[in-house]
Amino acid sequence: MSSTISTKGDRAYELFKEGYNCSQSVFGAFSEELGVDFDTAVKLASGFGGGIGRMREVCGAFSGLVMAASLIYGYDDPKATTEKTALYEKIRALADKFREDNGSIICKELLGLQAAEKSAVPEARTSEYYKKRPCAELCRYAADLLEAFIKENPV
Repeated sequence: MSSTISTKGDRAYELFKEGYNCSQSVFGAFSEELGVDFDTAVKLASGFGGGIGRMREVCGAFSGLVMAASLIYGYDDPKATTEKTALYEKIRALADKFREDNGSIICKELLGLQAAEKSAVPEARTSEYYKKRPCAELCRYAADLLEAFIKENPV
C-alpha cells in the first residue's frame, strides 16, 4: 500500500481507478486489517461489482462494505441469535447512512439508470467513463463510512 494513502477511502478510490470493480475496491481496501490476503479479497468480491454481476442491484461499493463489516462484526455460530441481530443492526445503520448521503444503495438508482443493464460486459474504463460514473467516489465514501463506523464501534 502506498504511503500517500491516508484513509481507507483513498485506498478504495485508488483501487477503483486501477480497474478493480466497486466491491473489490472497498473490500480490498480493508483486506490487510481483516487478515485476508489481497488477491483472495478481490477474488471473493469480484462477483459483486456492477450491482452484483452488473445487474445494477445492490451497489457493489456497499456490498464490499458489508463483506468487510461482516468479517469484523459477524458470527460463525448458526444459533448465535444475539450476534446475528447485532450484526444486522449495524448493517442497517450503515445502509441508512449510505442512503441518507447518496440517495440509495441500489446501483441503477445511483447511476441514474431507468433499467438494469442488458449486457454482462463491463464498460471500458475511459476518461468519459470516469466523468459519467460516481463509482470511484462511492467507493471512497463506502470505505470512509466503514472506517468511521469501526472507530465509533470498536469490536
